[in-house]
Amino acid sequence: MDIEIKKSIKPVKYDDAITRLEARSKLVNQYKDRELIWILEHEPIFTAGTSFSERDIIDKSINIYETNRGGKITYHGPGQLMFYFVIDLRNKKKDIRKFISVIENSIIETLMEFKIKCHADRKNIGIWYNNKGKLEKVAAIGLRVSKWIAYHGFCLNIKNDLEPYKKIIPCGISDKNVTNLTKISKIKFNKIDKILINKFISNLKNLNV
Repeated sequence: MDIEIKKSIKPVKYDDAITRLEARSKLVNQYKDRELIWILEHEPIFTAGTSFSERDIIDKSINIYETNRGGKITYHGPGQLMFYFVIDLRNKKKDIRKFISVIENSIIETLMEFKIKCHADRKNIGIWYNNKGKLEKVAAIGLRVSKWIAYHGFCLNIKNDLEPYKKIIPCGISDKNVTNLTKISKIKFNKIDKILINKFISNLKNLNV
């Protein structure tokens, strides 16, 4: 697959990242540029997808950046791995549910490499960890598909601050918590970005027609 792999070392402002993703999606749609995987971190920000509700905001003093991805409200910040992409589904199986499965499986398989067992949930999108009977979200997924070009992506909580989540109802789910990998395990998550990329590209091949 001819996919550009990009990694930003310094935190990227959310609106800058989305502007670049949208521009890239238009170029991919016109066959003027390659597909993209972009790994980065964001400066602290609350973002709201197309189906969010004002009821999901607990602390009314926070600023919310409304975006065009699917999903509800969440938080991004340092210590969280953002996995963005621009993927052309026109020459693959045009099945958004199967594409979401590609994402879910890539995260689950990556975490298994670190001996962490997680699962997906059809009712509550994202990747979940069972902490002694309590489900906690470790990764959130938010997509936009336009003219069968899929972009935005997912975030994986590694060592990010969890306190900001108390100011919102993350992803509109009030009865479950959010966690990160350093709370789950004391091991080092070295090269987790490279493993994620490899798993994603490998699983993406399942969509070939």
